[in-house]
Amino acid sequence: MIPIPSDDDARIKNLHAFEVLDTPDEDSFDAITRLAARLFAVPIALVSLVDKDRQWFKSSHGLDADQTPRDQAFCTYAIMENEPLVVLDATLDDRFKDNPLVTGELGIRFYAGAPLISPDNYRLGTFCIIDMKPRTSFHGFERNNLIDFATTTVDILEMRRRMLQETGTPVAAELNAGPSRP
Repeated sequence: MIPIPSDDDARIKNLHAFEVLDTPDEDSFDAITRLAARLFAVPIALVSLVDKDRQWFKSSHGLDADQTPRDQAFCTYAIMENEPLVVLDATLDDRFKDNPLVTGELGIRFYAGAPLISPDNYRLGTFCIIDMKPRTSFHGFERNNLIDFATTTVDILEMRRRMLQETGTPVAAELNAGPSRP
């Protein structure tokens, strides 16, 4: 059985207030997941938002999917914590060793996810990195880098929300449009 935060209804309401679920790709999120994949030398980096019954990917570098069921999501466990969740080898972790994302075609072995903590102190999802090879360690500086990616992602989400509230247009739409031409 997956863990559910005691404040899950309020958490989901806070997530929906960002009006980001099921929106198109945005360069600002895709750039940060590409950068993380390079920095951590992993094939997959995600901005994952945990909704009621699914985790939805605002950005998914290296994964050809836009969501997975919440009951399979590693991120469901990561949103229970204030610190990153690190799984060096999922086949050795009782929480995940029988998970279809581990035993199936994807074959996840390594996972590290830092919670995306909103300004209202709700864990909206995670910024996570994934590999099909296990790791023997994930050092303090790597954790700090992952936390920085999560913090930056929340900053972008919050900036996007404020722009949407003020103008009715997400900031990413303005940024993706590029400079105006005469």
